[in-house]
Amino acid sequence: MTITPVGPATRNDARAAAAFFAARLAFQTDVADVRAALSTAQPGFILIDSRSEAAWEQGHIPGAIHLPTALIPARALALLDPDVPVVTYCWGPGCDGATRAALALAEAGFSVKEMIGGVEYWIREGFPLRTPTGDVTAPADPRTAPTADVCGC
Repeated sequence: MTITPVGPATRNDARAAAAFFAARLAFQTDVADVRAALSTAQPGFILIDSRSEAAWEQGHIPGAIHLPTALIPARALALLDPDVPVVTYCWGPGCDGATRAALALAEAGFSVKEMIGGVEYWIREGFPLRTPTGDVTAPADPRTAPTADVCGC
């Protein structure tokens, strides 16, 4: 692996960086934005939990649909409206399951974004998780969640 030294950005580097970050915003969203959208009458997307059945049963985001990545090719068109955008999530930043699910959905023709942070950051921000015994909420982790309603970013 070759490491390129970091130096002053050229105009081409700035254009490439702008394209890269624009693409990230076009294809990723975060837990706070998903939570805000889900709290409205029309969030504008369907939320997909791509984890296993055992993980789903352990707890999932209220309003999500369970569709494990391996089942997307066989079940997506029967479960989802191709005209409605989809947001995928999995465990967290150490897992690329949501990325694989988003890729499978995109290959099936869906407009899709990945929720970065996954269910881990959903929980860490103090948002509710649906479990077999009801919804549970843990206190927000002050190291990862804003102390006010908005983080200012």
